Amino acid sequence: MSLTALVDSNIPIYALGGEHPAKAPCLALLRAAGSGKFRGVASTEMIQELIYHRLRVTSDRLLAVGDGRDTAAVFEILPFDAVVLESAMRLIEQTAAIRGRDAIHAATALANGIDTVISTDPAFAAVPGLKWLDPPTAAKLV
Repeated sequence: MSLTALVDSNIPIYALGGEHPAKAPCLALLRAAGSGKFRGVASTEMIQELIYHRLRVTSDRLLAVGDGRDTAAVFEILPFDAVVLESAMRLIEQTAAIRGRDAIHAATALANGIDTVISTDPAFAAVPGLKWLDPPTAAKLV
């Protein structure tokens, strides 16, 4: 297992959603993380964001929570604490490309010594100390 990366919420969102160009590589990444081909980590906020999105799209509370639990079982879930919160606020202040939940994901990665984020959102490339991988590129690496 050579790759360790924090996975953004858009990865399971596209993997679980309807047809989209990002669906296949995102699904491949979920499967690779689940089979141990790479160490995928996620912020607590990523799971919350996924559940929120799935509830909004499906209106099915049990399905949304089930998707959250299934996704949480695939990734190592890292905590969202006061250190991550302060780091996220600093990132928002200092990095124009990053905001909101993405700042929390980035701060979670940095606080835990993880230097790679897999996301469809290139804003992560602007965060000092992080390397951004899009899903097709990441899927080829695992």
